[in-house]
Amino acid sequence: MKVQEALGLAHPPIAVGFLDRPPGGVGRRTGPAAPAGCAFWREALAGKAFYTEMADHANCAVGAYTHGAALPELQSTVEFMIGSGYLRPEEVGGIPALSAAPRYVAYAPADAAPFPPDVVLVAAAPAAAMLLYEASLRAGAAEPLTPALGRPGCAVLPLAVKTGLAALSFGCRGNRTFTGLPDGELYLAIPGARWPAVVRCLAEIVNADNTMREYYQDRQEQFPVLA
Repeated sequence: MKVQEALGLAHPPIAVGFLDRPPGGVGRRTGPAAPAGCAFWREALAGKAFYTEMADHANCAVGAYTHGAALPELQSTVEFMIGSGYLRPEEVGGIPALSAAPRYVAYAPADAAPFPPDVVLVAAAPAAAMLLYEASLRAGAAEPLTPALGRPGCAVLPLAVKTGLAALSFGCRGNRTFTGLPDGELYLAIPGARWPAVVRCLAEIVNADNTMREYYQDRQEQFPVLA
């Protein structure tokens, strides 16, 4: 099943790989420096396949931290966020992070990724995210109470990796700025190893949802006050 078409997504699901060596089949990203690692999501969502080095992620101290690399300016950045009221001190320790920084981070559309993804990231409207979540639940890749976070948005990647389960990110202000994520969309991150099973279950979920839509529409017509 083509997930993008089945869910009416504006962009394809993207594979993200945390790697010790450059992946075959894709080249190193070229072009100007990015303000944050999540800016690479934007390029991958546009259909590009490439890999980065951890040095490419050094312009965002918080993003580097969630990828397992602590930069010297992390403390001052966190202090600014706390001072602005964006974070509270007690929240800092709960930010998910990879246990060790990878040497390379690769990105590609999930349907054509030439490397094994650690996470598949999907930008979706809530209605589409619900269907994908239900497919994840049926595939054993999610729990009824799904982990969700707001800021930082990039922390959804290590959250999915460390729990081995699907996780939601509502998209923080920085992430929405650097990725262009519309206000009407959020992210669902699914562990890469579970993605094939989720895709297999999605067709069944979509068909069931279509059946229930017709059922509920018929029910609504029986109550004119709601029609």
